[in-house]
Amino acid sequence: MSAGIDRAAAAWVKSSYSGSDGGQCIEVATNLVPSHGVVPVRDSKTVKGPVLSFPVASFSSFIAAVKGNALFH
Repeated sequence: MSAGIDRAAAAWVKSSYSGSDGGQCIEVATNLVPSHGVVPVRDSKTVKGPVLSFPVASFSSFIAAVKGNALFH
C-alpha cells in the first residue's frame, strides 16, 4: 500500500461479481479515497497479501472501460 496509509483503516468491500465459491475476487477500500486520493485493491483470498493502490482517476477510468467493455473490443 502507498506510504502513509494505515492498512487497518481500510474498509474492504468485495466485488459484487464475487461468488460464494471463493473464486477469483478482488476487494477495494473506497473509504480511503477522500483522505488519501487512492483506491487500494487486494486479492480477497489473500487478505494479508500485497495491496495495490491506484489514483482515483485511473481506477475510475478502468471501471468505466470494463463497464463499457472497451477492453474487449
